[in-house]
This record gives sequence, C-alpha cells and structure tokens, in this order.
Amino acid sequence: MNTFNSPLDALWAPESVAIVGASADPKKTGGRPVAYLLKHGFEGNIWPINPRADEIAGLPCFASVADLPGAPDVAIVLLGVDRAEAAVRDLAAKGCKLAIVLASGYSEAGEEGRNRQQALRAAAGDMRLLGPNTIGAMDLSRGIVLSASGALEGDDIHKGGISVASQSGGILGALLSRGAARGIGFCKLASTGNEADLDISDLIEAYAHDNATTVIAAYIEGIRSVEKFRRAAIAARAAGKPLVVYKVGRSESGARAAVSHTGAMAGEDRTYDALFHQVGAIRAETFSDLLDLPAMLASGRKMAGERVAILTSTGGAGSLVADNCGLLGLDVPEIDAATGKTLADLLGKDAPMTSNPVDLTLAGVEPAIMTAATQALLASDGIDGVVVVVGSSALARPDVAVGAIRAGARASDKPLIAYVSPHAPHIVDLLNREGVPAFAAPETCATVLKAALPQPEAGAPLKAKPATALPEALPGGALNEAEARDLFDAFGLTGAKSFVVQTAEEALKAATELGGPVVLKVLSREIAHKSDVGGVRVGLAPEAVGPALTEMAGTLAKQGLPEPEGYLVQDMVRGGLEMILGLRRDPQLGPLILLGAGGVQAELSGDSTLRLLPLREGDARGMIEDLKVKRLLDGYRGAPAYDTDALIAAIEALARMGDALGERLEEAEINPLFVLQNGQGVAAADGLVVLKD
Repeated sequence: MNTFNSPLDALWAPESVAIVGASADPKKTGGRPVAYLLKHGFEGNIWPINPRADEIAGLPCFASVADLPGAPDVAIVLLGVDRAEAAVRDLAAKGCKLAIVLASGYSEAGEEGRNRQQALRAAAGDMRLLGPNTIGAMDLSRGIVLSASGALEGDDIHKGGISVASQSGGILGALLSRGAARGIGFCKLASTGNEADLDISDLIEAYAHDNATTVIAAYIEGIRSVEKFRRAAIAARAAGKPLVVYKVGRSESGARAAVSHTGAMAGEDRTYDALFHQVGAIRAETFSDLLDLPAMLASGRKMAGERVAILTSTGGAGSLVADNCGLLGLDVPEIDAATGKTLADLLGKDAPMTSNPVDLTLAGVEPAIMTAATQALLASDGIDGVVVVVGSSALARPDVAVGAIRAGARASDKPLIAYVSPHAPHIVDLLNREGVPAFAAPETCATVLKAALPQPEAGAPLKAKPATALPEALPGGALNEAEARDLFDAFGLTGAKSFVVQTAEEALKAATELGGPVVLKVLSREIAHKSDVGGVRVGLAPEAVGPALTEMAGTLAKQGLPEPEGYLVQDMVRGGLEMILGLRRDPQLGPLILLGAGGVQAELSGDSTLRLLPLREGDARGMIEDLKVKRLLDGYRGAPAYDTDALIAAIEALARMGDALGERLEEAEINPLFVLQNGQGVAAADGLVVLKD
C-alpha cells in the first residue's frame, strides 16, 4: 500500500482505484472511468463496484465497498446524490485516502443542497474529498485518468508541462480538447467542483511542488481563502512556475454600499486584479488566453526586454502583428545595421534590411533562407523575441515551413513564436508539437510575448512600526473628522493644523491663530460627505469664519440633519497635488488599500490603483507607478516635483493602521491628501474612519 506525503498524492500516484457505481457500458458516464483507465494504460488495481455485475471490461466486479480486497488509494463515486453519502462513509471506513464525488445537487442547489454537502463532508471523516460536482482528475504523463470527461475519448492527447486547476469540470474538458486540437501538451488536470474539502489553492500548491509541471493554468469562479491562495501562488512563483489565472465575474455589478469614495472605486473584480498582481499571477483577459499564455510560457523562453522582430512573407500579416505589439507597449524597433546586412546578403540585396517587420516576400518559403533569417534576428543584441509569420504559401509545404522555423529556434533561447496567418489548424498543431508556440491571431502573439516579460520580484514583508498612543475608547461606527484625524496621527498620517470649536467666537479665535485663509467644516459622525450638505466652506478670512459658522449651522438645521458635535477650523493647504488614499474591507478578499487622483472628482477620474493587505516592500511605490498622475508627481513639463517619498510613507502608514486594527477597521479614507513639493511632505485635509462596534 502506498504511503503518501500529501493527500493529493493519491490523485497522482495511486496503486489501486475503486469505481463505485461502475457500469458495464463504456458509453455511459458510469462506464467511462474504467474504460479510460484501461485505455491510458493504468498499471495498478482497478476495482469496479456494482452489485448487479460479476465483471466489467474483463475485471472482477465487487458488490460493495466492504467486499474490496483492500483499502483503495482513491475512489471515484459515480452514484447519485441520494446514495453518494453512504458510499463515502463506507470508503472512509475501509481506509480509502481520497474520494472523487461526481454527483451534483449539493451547495449549488440551495439550502437543502448545502446541508447535503455538509453531511457528505462529515461522512468522509479523515478521508479527503475532491468535489462534489467534479469531473475528476488526471495525470496524462503517467496515464492515471480518474475522470468521466468525454474529452478523454480522443486518441491524440498530447503530453506536456501544463497543469490545470479548474473549479469547473466542463472547462477542464474544454481546455483538454482544445489543447489536443492544437498540439498543446498537458501534464495534470483536475476540477474541484463545489470544494467541500479540497479547493483550487490545494491544486495550485500541489502543482507548484510537482516536478513534471512547468506552467499552471487556473480557472477560478471564487476564492474561498485568500491567505491559502496567496500561499499557493507564492509557492508556484518560488518554484519558477508561471501561474496563469482566468477569473470569471469580470463585469461590474455595481459598487457595494460604502460611505467612502474608496468603496465605490474598489469594484470586486479590481480587488482580484490586485491580488493576482501581488502574488505574481498572470491574469488571462480572455478565455482563449487561458490556453495561449500557458502554451507560450511552457516553452521556458523569456523576453529580456520589450523589443520584437517580425519576420514575414506577407506584408499585411506582419503589419497586424506589429500594430498589436505596439498597442500592448511592446517595441518593434528598426533592425540594427549588422543584422540588416546579414539579412540583405541572404536575399542578395545591396542595402542593409533594417525595416521591421522584415519582409521576405520575394524569397518565398525557402527553408534555408527562413532558417538563416530567423537565426540572424534571434542573434541580434537589439531584439528580445521574434515572431515568424507563416503565410498562405506554406499551405503547400507545411512540413518545410515548420522545419525551417524549428531549425532557426535551435540557435537561441529567446522567445520564438509563429503567427499562422491562413486558416491552417494543421500547421498550428505541427508547430506546437515541435516546441514552437503557434497562434492563429495577431492579438494573441502580442499578448503572449507581453506575458513572457520578466515578472518583478516580490518585496519583503512590510516592517511593522508601533503606533503612538491610540485614542482611548474609540466609538463604533463612523468617527467624526477630529476623531479620525487623531487616529491617523497615531500612525504617522499627520493632517493640516486644525482646531475643534463650538461657537462663532471660538472659530474666530482659532482662525486668527492659524492666520491666512482657513477651511470651516461641520464635525459630525452622521454626515460622511460634508460638502454635499453645505458643511464645508473654504478660503475664509479669519473675520469671516464666525458668520460662516452661524450660516452653516442654519443650513444644516433646515435640512433636518442631526446636531453636529462641533466644527473644525483648519489651515487651508495650498500648492499640493490632491490624492485620495483609502482602505476598505472586501467581504471575500479582506482589507485593501486604494490610491488615486483625489478631490471631489475622485470617482470620475478613474485614475486609481489597489493593493491588498498585507503590503510588501515596494508595493507602495508600485501603486504610484500605476497612476497616470505619476507624471504630475514627477514634475510635468518643467513644473516642480512632488514629495513621492512622503506619499509612500503615507501609504505604508495606512497599511500599518489596517494591520494593527484588524477586522475592527471597516473603512478609512483621506480625501484629499495633499502631496506637497519635494521635501515638504503630505497633509491630510479630510479624513473618514468607520469602525466596528
């Protein structure tokens, strides 16, 4: 009997497989697992269980789990929802390591289904579960097929280094069949279904430690534990295995209710973007990318820079690739003179061929010329990757074109891909099988080369810094601005100088002490957006503050608003760049930081970026780099630069505040946060904090 280091090892290295509810008809779902195990050459024990059959596919059939000659390493449960629980309980009692439950009708079927799923998990005890509502798992590299997926009917499934983790069984079959049609090879594939036990993160982490896996592709509908996913993704990154993720649910269904602008600006899908960015996962923008990007990355070739050369025998197709490269920020530079001369010599031309794309139209599909031209471009110090366009002329001699490209690739480890311009699936298949990633769309060529650029290294965890004395007895709910200011100040987020006042006389005294124009604000836990109700006046001279307070009090009273806790007289910040800095708590992914262009138009500008907590060193600077307003911060068109170091410190201070207060901190926002000129720091001009009771 196998002893496994991990429960998931039972999926990839079983010596015995039980099939509960096996059918003698290989055309039925119940008959497929036995047929597929035999078809793909599984060498261990296969134990079909069916009380109405003596044998299935020449194998002895058992009446029950109890009648098995031993404890199976893994079992496939093909019974319906009404009988699956009993089978799982029997398998656990027998000592089975892992059961795969295909039946549906569990958590996806409402409250009754959720109760059934809880009972199923309880019946498993210490035995691990894959599913329910899964199509199973397979290790194509070893012929271990624990699945009923009809995609396994094909006879030409290519083996490779791509392992797939999917929360959908149907998507698993779709990727397998599409990959087989294009010559793309897979290693391990599994679907987690309803995830009563094992989830998508378990699979990703298992693939990260699997020697046969080189690239991981994941189809995700939701993440049950962000910390578990983070650990798995970081393990894949540490192992040098790119993780490509397609996350459904990209459409925006509306921002969740929140009192801050941050809540409206941090849509659900954007939080997943932030998560994937922070763990180094590559997000597939389209479903086809979930196959195309791993196919590229499985070659192991990386772009050292953004410079792409395009070799073509059809001008229009070359222009298509060049245009799409440009749209994604890749460079299609002129070819250097030395390489241009080599290309010219190949074609018998006098002048160096420095134009890019490099057009070989007059040479046709001559293998020697195509090979030599490919090698010359790959050898150029000014080129980081090469796209070879396969035109219609290759249809007559596909093997020649494929052979020429393959031969050209041998001289370099730079990325070399093919754009197959005509509809020629057989050429795409041939190239992929020969180790040259091939694609049928110019957009895809640009996308995969962009994905092959080096990923930035993850920084070290942000060092903790203790806060100064926290304000005592912080109330639950929304704090007023003075309370929020004191809390921010405890973590190093200093605001503009201000005074809390109750009367017009106190306001005059405060404004006189501050000197110059001041801002007057209502102080209330009940009013989040003060400017919307006339609760903010700016640019007031000291002598105008008292009358303004009296007028503001009357305006608020006429609207039936609660009696304020007082008023804030604040020094008016001038000469800074307005930003918004906020924290909010996503119900699924946890706390996140938002940074963007600020002021009253924060939501309209759309210039913002997110990171999830905990931050790592470099995350704050990376957030600034994400923004269009970065050009202004750097000093646009000769204007003075702003204090980005102080902005980085402010971002990290808010992150530490989020870490320190934990789940008690619901939301926090500084809008605007004025970033002053270099060396002058930042000043919080308006602050909002919402705490749990």
